[in-house]
Amino acid sequence: MDNYVLIGKIINSFGIKGEVKMLSSFEYKDRILKKGNFLYIGPLKEKEEIKSYRVHKHYDLISFTAYDNINEILKYKGLNVYAKRSDLHLLDTEYLISDLIGYQVYDEDILLGTVIDYEENNNILLKVKGEKNFYLPLIPNYIKEVLKDEKIIKTNHGQDLIF
Repeated sequence: MDNYVLIGKIINSFGIKGEVKMLSSFEYKDRILKKGNFLYIGPLKEKEEIKSYRVHKHYDLISFTAYDNINEILKYKGLNVYAKRSDLHLLDTEYLISDLIGYQVYDEDILLGTVIDYEENNNILLKVKGEKNFYLPLIPNYIKEVLKDEKIIKTNHGQDLIF
């Protein structure tokens, strides 16, 4: 697994004191976006320590300890923001949605297909490619079990989603 996990994208600065405005739908923001934690920005993964974090509307506003001026953080506009996977401290039963890409989907013993992508609307939908492509909602009604070691998702009535 990759050492870094994409958590969002800096879309602009916010105010004049060096805050950045990040757009993110990352599922474990509460574990990463804390004062004293580190984020890694851009393709070079520049390491920055979080000075403060807050939510404004549907954006994440972050300031870094090394910067206190808008001119210093403009270089990050448009860049992706990463965190180290090890900083997430995931339990054995937890996983990242992006990690499910490539997992095989089964209903009982029948292979339905392979997860090729996901979409986020009100729910998270896994796009499964098989004989016919279909979307599998990532909710307990349909997901029976996720086996991380075997890269398998077992479903409840997943066949009913194929038209």
